[in-house]
Amino acid sequence: MNSHRQIIRYVTTDDHVRLAWAYSGQGPPLVKAANWITHLEYDWESPVWRHWIEFLSQHFSLIRYDERGNGMSQHDVADVTEKHWLPDLETVIGVARPEAPFALLGISQGAVAAIQYAAKYPERVSQLIIYGGYARGWDRRGSAEAKREMRAMIEFTELGWGRAEPIYRRLFTRRFLPDGAEEQLAWFDAHCTTTTNPTMAAKLLRSRGPVDVRDLLSTIESPTLVIHARGDLVTPLRYGQEIAAAIANAQFVQLDSRNHILLDDEPAWARFKEVVLEFTGAKSRVAKGVFESLSERENEILAQILAGKTNQEIGDTLFISEKTVRNHITRIYGKLGVKTRAQAMVRAREQGFESA
Repeated sequence: MNSHRQIIRYVTTDDHVRLAWAYSGQGPPLVKAANWITHLEYDWESPVWRHWIEFLSQHFSLIRYDERGNGMSQHDVADVTEKHWLPDLETVIGVARPEAPFALLGISQGAVAAIQYAAKYPERVSQLIIYGGYARGWDRRGSAEAKREMRAMIEFTELGWGRAEPIYRRLFTRRFLPDGAEEQLAWFDAHCTTTTNPTMAAKLLRSRGPVDVRDLLSTIESPTLVIHARGDLVTPLRYGQEIAAAIANAQFVQLDSRNHILLDDEPAWARFKEVVLEFTGAKSRVAKGVFESLSERENEILAQILAGKTNQEIGDTLFISEKTVRNHITRIYGKLGVKTRAQAMVRAREQGFESA
């Protein structure tokens, strides 16, 4: 079960489509633009998305929503083309009312709406984060063979998406998670059919084709972080590099992974979390919170450690036993997330903690 309470609400767009959106976590606001098939409720328990939502909810007040046509949003929608992506994001932000400026995250095709929003409202976006994203859709890039393959996959989707045997869906999910375990692939196979129907899935895939927002990239003023997996089969690395090269002073981070959706047991996921926390300033907030959690006695003992005193010397100075000192130190290590005296000293000095 997730440890962060989630509140789900609905909002109706100007063209009368119901969008489901959710709020979870605490901290500075982060808005996540919708990306390929999600489900606000099911994703909490999934072996594919759970760690993403838990991480973001742990450090931010996370606002996210299901794209029209799938998840908990309205399914019987006539138009899911790109012209609605920015207005839908605007609608959710309008009702959620995050305190501006806020961080904006675009994953995969969610990068398009995030880029559009950041270009239109530079004063509202404190940081723009793009992961596995692209500025031009599959019909505006790549070879004729690649486009033909995508059209065939869309046809496969219409024919086999809803079948009990997941052969057709596995062709699709394997591209997203080439290094996924069977449990993760099986969940994704089932997720496909529970979040949308074959016709809508094909419409959503087609909607990605003609997109092209490259002309907006040079207008982005917000600090931007672009992260991309080196072996991404869904959105090749060069299209993330294309975004980073066109946005002034954008930071680019390449991850050693083949998965379009990073899995929680791969080193690339740990690296993703590290760079996001550092880029948004959440890393320093976490460290500050840790040191604020130390008791008065623990602060005294940590100051003595920084002064180079032994456990016995600390005990003599504070008029407590050496065993009590050791017990306090164990609790200090746990709060700081370290295992040795040297690591505790480094962590404390990094945060400007003063010695006795």
